[in-house]
Amino acid sequence: MSNFQRVLSYYAVFDPAEEGGFNVSFPDFPGCVTFGKTFEDAKKMAEEVLGLWLEELTQRKQIIPRYSNRPIIHQIDVELPTGAR
Repeated sequence: MSNFQRVLSYYAVFDPAEEGGFNVSFPDFPGCVTFGKTFEDAKKMAEEVLGLWLEELTQRKQIIPRYSNRPIIHQIDVELPTGAR
């Protein structure tokens, strides 16, 4: 029997927090949330909390959702025309 781990990817949503830093949530795992004071810290915390979440699902013998196809959201900066409101 093979003893290997599969690597799955999931989307994390990083929302700037009013008090600074980033709130992080996972669309595929409602309730799985974390926070980081910087974007790098938020990414680290996201990896940690998602790993713990998956361990908990595994211990409870619950099904782990597979990657779902979602759009990529990216910020685009553009200059407004003179006179724009």
